[in-house]
Amino acid sequence: MRIGIDARAILNPKKSAPSGVAHYVWHLIKNILEIDSPQSGEASSENQYVLFFDFKVRDKDVKKFTRPNVKIKFFPFSDYKKYMPGAYSEILGLATYSREKLDVLHVTSPLYRVPTAYRGKIITTFYDFAPYRVPELFPRLSTAKVKALYKFMAAKSDRIIAVSESTKKDAKEFLGYPEEKINVVYNGLDRRFLEECAVPAEKIKENYGIKNKYILFLGTLEPRKNLSRVIDAFSRFRNSFKASFGYQLVVAGKRGWLMEEYFQQAEDLGIKDNVIFTGYVGGDDLKPLYTHAEFFVMPSLYEGFGQTIAEAMACGTPCLVSRVASIPEVAGDAALYVDPNDTEGIGRAMAKLAGDKDLRAELAEKGKKQAQKFSWEKCAQETLKVYKNV
Repeated sequence: MRIGIDARAILNPKKSAPSGVAHYVWHLIKNILEIDSPQSGEASSENQYVLFFDFKVRDKDVKKFTRPNVKIKFFPFSDYKKYMPGAYSEILGLATYSREKLDVLHVTSPLYRVPTAYRGKIITTFYDFAPYRVPELFPRLSTAKVKALYKFMAAKSDRIIAVSESTKKDAKEFLGYPEEKINVVYNGLDRRFLEECAVPAEKIKENYGIKNKYILFLGTLEPRKNLSRVIDAFSRFRNSFKASFGYQLVVAGKRGWLMEEYFQQAEDLGIKDNVIFTGYVGGDDLKPLYTHAEFFVMPSLYEGFGQTIAEAMACGTPCLVSRVASIPEVAGDAALYVDPNDTEGIGRAMAKLAGDKDLRAELAEKGKKQAQKFSWEKCAQETLKVYKNV
């Protein structure tokens, strides 16, 4: 088979911090090529891969993806896309895809619109349906645009990959997509999160100005992550401990919609010195930041998968999460669940975890076992099966 994969998210020139889609695409391609791509001198694979990148990153390091059965292709003239987005997609995009004579094209996000006239087989990965489930948490114009793209890409797709059963259910409900054409393929987990952490707590605390024990929140700073209630609940938790309080809330994540409100909220509640906003955290700091937290909190209002929850569990960090959407699929019985709309309940759960060492140890052990269910190798293997059967 000749398989095309849209890899633009990996080296997106417009974003300083990698997106969740970039994380997925990077690990998917890496593991597919490890499974199904020969090294120099080995027998050739029956599959050929064409990886599509943005023209603007042509000088960046894409050599790591070079294999005997891999072709790197750049979308041409992307500098002009902002001036003629329709023409870019319909004319230049069509020419770029059609020239490769693909057996299947894997569109790695429904936001990556394919040309209307493209007639090849298409598989599209859908991550979540947040604009449908919680539209009030997104800008109105953005929601309308996303819904239009979802509908268009569903109509164009021969199969859909859903990253959870929850996302599959939403695809059926909101797009009317046939159940038999939806394959659930869970996201994977970088194996480094399951390894022992070599970085001491003092080092990671020094890096981010953390002076006490800390509770970790990690995710894009946007309304659907429910950070406002987390900050409010932390304030209530803090007040319940009064003078003996010794915790800080560490908020790690890239900037999102309405994020400035969170800074003001912490100041208004009088807990500004106890809430640390680190900005985006990645690379070598991510695992130790998870590992040395007393517990991880993510009472999100909606998740298509819940990547950070899986990562925290793998690091042996107890998790406080909401029982919504895909989160129970990811966390299983290895987390303390709360109602995401109950601020007092979230605060009580924080106090419960902080005061119960045995519960934290129990959840940490269960979490490590639960996290082992997710691997990028398995994700790649199941995705290859979808390619074969489309």
